[in-house]
Amino acid sequence: MKRLLMAAALAGGMISSLAQADAALLARPDVQRYIDEQVASGVFNRPELEAVFANVELKPNIIAILDKPATSRPWYQFRGSFYNERLLKNGVAFWQQHAATLQRAEQVYGVPPEMVVAILGIETNYGRNTGSFRLADALTTIAFNYPRRAEYFRGELTEFLKLSKEEGIDPLTLKGSYAGAMGLPQFMPSSFRKWAVDFDGSGHRDIWNNVDDAIGSVAHYFQLQGWRHGDDIIIPAAVQPGVDVSGLVADKFNLHLTVGELKARGILPQAQVADNVQAVLVPLETAPGVTEYWLGLNNFYVITRYNKSTLYAKVAQELAGELRLRYLNAQALQSAQPAAAQPEASTPAL
Repeated sequence: MKRLLMAAALAGGMISSLAQADAALLARPDVQRYIDEQVASGVFNRPELEAVFANVELKPNIIAILDKPATSRPWYQFRGSFYNERLLKNGVAFWQQHAATLQRAEQVYGVPPEMVVAILGIETNYGRNTGSFRLADALTTIAFNYPRRAEYFRGELTEFLKLSKEEGIDPLTLKGSYAGAMGLPQFMPSSFRKWAVDFDGSGHRDIWNNVDDAIGSVAHYFQLQGWRHGDDIIIPAAVQPGVDVSGLVADKFNLHLTVGELKARGILPQAQVADNVQAVLVPLETAPGVTEYWLGLNNFYVITRYNKSTLYAKVAQELAGELRLRYLNAQALQSAQPAAAQPEASTPAL
């Protein structure tokens, strides 16, 4: 009992301290300087900003998450988290339900449905896991209590407050991830303001609740990052014995070498591709100590603009390919079903 009372007292003290910290947030000099800067920009007035910060709740657990050391998983461990039956089944159902919107997005932006569906599946399982943190709390916590990323997140906080004003939404009502990612596609606020679209013509860009807007926004993002309709994404490669690929692997996010230049360095494509096509070398550890090599082409590079991870880009490509096969097979089966037999007309009684 004594331990329980002590724990309760400690918890009560932590809650009280947190409440005091939140109440004091508005009085902090750095927060006041930020408000001064935003008011001076002419976009906001002081009362509306003070109303937000007076109601923000700091989230120390976010700082604890950010301070955890990053661990990178090899491909053979990473792949199953996103290429699995759950996402494939949900993805085909999502595609069937929103086929017309996905087709229209392809017509407008040149991005195939399977890639949009794959991205929405990886990011939030089609809206099932969009994040439970109030975005104002998450962004403010990192912007003012995490010096290592403060500059970036103050910028994202500003973009968030701007988009809330533009869309006529109370910023204290919007939720997302602990790092400020939002909606079905998990856009950061700056990405929202650059690339989110009102794809259904409602007058608002709503990537939280409006699937049409989420689909259009992902496709628009890919288009503006340089997606080329119909092009390959990635092809297998072989590395000649004795070739040191460490420099090429370290440069895997910079698309500036051609296939011909890579050939000259001992990297040989295992599929047909023109020498003047740009590519990056992508290693994948398929089993402990076993590495396969691939050449990521322009569209692969575009996927890494969405998430700066070659593992993410490769699993998105694989998921998209399998989704397309399953969706087309489902459509073919549906088309092959015989029409329901019509009941014979009854003979009227005489």
